Amino acid sequence: MKALILVDIQNDFIKGGALEVPRGEEVVSVANDLVSKFEFVIATQDWHPENHKSFASNNSKKVGDIIELNGLTQFMWPNHCVQNSFGAEFAKDLNTKMIKKVVQKGINPEIDSYSGFFDNGHLQKTELEDYLNANNIADLYIMGLATDYCVKFTALDALNLGFNTFLVIDGCRGVNIQVEDSEKAIEEMKNAGVKVIESNNI
Repeated sequence: MKALILVDIQNDFIKGGALEVPRGEEVVSVANDLVSKFEFVIATQDWHPENHKSFASNNSKKVGDIIELNGLTQFMWPNHCVQNSFGAEFAKDLNTKMIKKVVQKGINPEIDSYSGFFDNGHLQKTELEDYLNANNIADLYIMGLATDYCVKFTALDALNLGFNTFLVIDGCRGVNIQVEDSEKAIEEMKNAGVKVIESNNI
């Protein structure tokens, strides 16, 4: 079985959002074109409490500062995807009717969670792996926001967990704090064994 994983296609990551990914809204049409091709469509959702410590405002820091948070290097983000806020909702034009499972992440205020499978310290896992295994899903097609963070870490964890992992490259956009971040992330995924594919080849 195969599944499409839509990573964090939420209002705060698209145009006008609190943590806008450049051209992030462009992934919505790619997702909408693909969802009918999969029996299983799964969406991850950043779902932070207001006191999340990845937020610069909760650490008296500026966005872009880097701190150590519980032993891990932590980039300071603007407040985003706060639970039950408009910013945390899926992008309004995304076809959510086809989504069978929503996996929320980033709930623990003490640690960030880029991957759809684990927090950044791999201390706790989400329900994603168990759901995939329960439904005999072996092939994962991953796309969404953002290439250089949540998409990358979701894909690398999927690979490490033994899933046959594809990156739908035209369905991803990056934050690119450094200009080459997305390019480096794609190379890292390729080198690890993630297969890169265009949506029209699925």
